[in-house]
Amino acid sequence: MALATVGAVVLDCPDPVALADFYAALLGGEVRRQEDWVDLEGSAGAPLAFQAAPGFVPPKWPRADASQQVHLDLKVADLDAAEREVLALGATVLDAEDRERSFRVYADPAGHPFCLCAC
Repeated sequence: MALATVGAVVLDCPDPVALADFYAALLGGEVRRQEDWVDLEGSAGAPLAFQAAPGFVPPKWPRADASQQVHLDLKVADLDAAEREVLALGATVLDAEDRERSFRVYADPAGHPFCLCAC
């Protein structure tokens, strides 16, 4: 029997509202603000929250000395179409050269790695 359930996946970042807006555009849902904390409500999947972190240093992918610490796998129907959309939203490519793989790796505007997966 489980002792707990996931309340939210929380991402530290320099601007919680901006990062929540990015994920709301990507996943749907509504952004709810509370001082240095922002929730993304109403999107499918695990709840996401964003916390202000002064002095935030983004993780690097893949680097042992500045590991990614956590990342999101986001299922999509069409990798090429999803890639165009996330790049237009402000994501950057980290690893998407192998177009035959079932996933591609990007960073959100605050530098957190995430994968688009056709799995």
